[in-house]
Amino acid sequence: MTDAVVDTEEEAPAKASKMPLIIGVVLALVGGGGGFFAASSGLLPFGQKAAPAEEHATEAAPEGVDTGESAEEIANLAFIDMDPLVIALRNASGLNHLRFRAQLEVNIAHQAEVEKILPRVVDILNSYLRALEVEDLTDPMALPKLRSQMLRRINIATGQGRVRDLLIMDFVLN
Repeated sequence: MTDAVVDTEEEAPAKASKMPLIIGVVLALVGGGGGFFAASSGLLPFGQKAAPAEEHATEAAPEGVDTGESAEEIANLAFIDMDPLVIALRNASGLNHLRFRAQLEVNIAHQAEVEKILPRVVDILNSYLRALEVEDLTDPMALPKLRSQMLRRINIATGQGRVRDLLIMDFVLN
């Protein structure tokens, strides 16, 4: 019986140290952070070369900012009139109507293509505007947000780059 007690004491393994695991995790985090910094700052010699600063500035200009368009580029624009839309909006106090009229700014080269699918654009805008609630339209910053969302939907329908801008002519809620 004393032999059994001695055997169990000898077989019990000693606890392993967790220090190598902790050191490995810390080194992995430091290595990952250093690699990210090196890749994002351009310290590594492979990958895509950076665009010249002049081209990068024109591509990164936000919408509505003067990108230095020449007079010839502005002269090559066409404006396509859209039929006015009258949308019935429901709210707690009754029924309101939204009168919406807009024009599409396109390059002359794309004018015929966009005019061909103008009924699709009207359908998309009609569906989008009907989904709105009166509270969405009464916000002071609603119009720029709605304009950008409508332009995004129009670009999806017409193909990216065909419609340059959406010009809102009437936006009356009564």
